[in-house]
Parts: sequence; C-alpha cells; structure tokens
Amino acid sequence: QVQLVESGGGLVQPGGSLKLSCAASGTIFSNYIMAWHRQAPGKQRELVALVNSGGITNYLDSVKGRFTISRDNAKNTVYLQMNSLKPEDTAVYYCRAQRVGSLYAYWGQGTQVTVSA
Repeated sequence: QVQLVESGGGLVQPGGSLKLSCAASGTIFSNYIMAWHRQAPGKQRELVALVNSGGITNYLDSVKGRFTISRDNAKNTVYLQMNSLKPEDTAVYYCRAQRVGSLYAYWGQGTQVTVSA
C-alpha cells in the first residue's frame, strides 16, 4: 500500500514562495511517475507539474518559469518549489503517484496553499 503525505502549504503574500513536499512510503519510489495537482474552490482538479521516473518534467502553462518539480529517490520525496506566487495559485495541492505502466494512481490528502495580501 502506497502512502503519500504532503506538507509545506500555508498562507503567503503575492510574489512570495512556498515549497511543498510529498513523502512516499510502501513502494519503490523510483518506479513511479510523481505529480502535483491542484483544485481551487468550484473548479476541477488540474495537473500542475509532473516528473517521470527518468526525471523528465512537464508543467501547466500558467506555472512555467515559476514552479519547479523535483524528486529525491533516496528520500522517497517529491517537491514543488513555487515562486512568484499569485492569488490564482490558491488551491488545495495534491500529490499523485502512479507506477510506470499502471492505470492506478495514489493520492495524498492535500495541502492548502493560500496566496493573499
């Protein structure tokens, strides 16, 4: 059973930074595609950033140049560094893990990010 625990959310002013972490347990982390999604009130959950098992990354257009996803396989952890935050980045951020070749995904419980003056 894969477990994902997110941390690092909070309240930040526009232009500020936050770093989210997602610690995985119960699996061989390096075999998994890791991703961050977010869901704002009244909106659908959207993919923010993804890093595959080879370290290749992909980003939502609106966060390119501001957010960076990275993974540390030795620590079974994926990160999302968020810079130049905007109010529209406010959402609950979720970590997702999906084993390469599998259609099943594991989700974390989510962490709230609020960008407000």
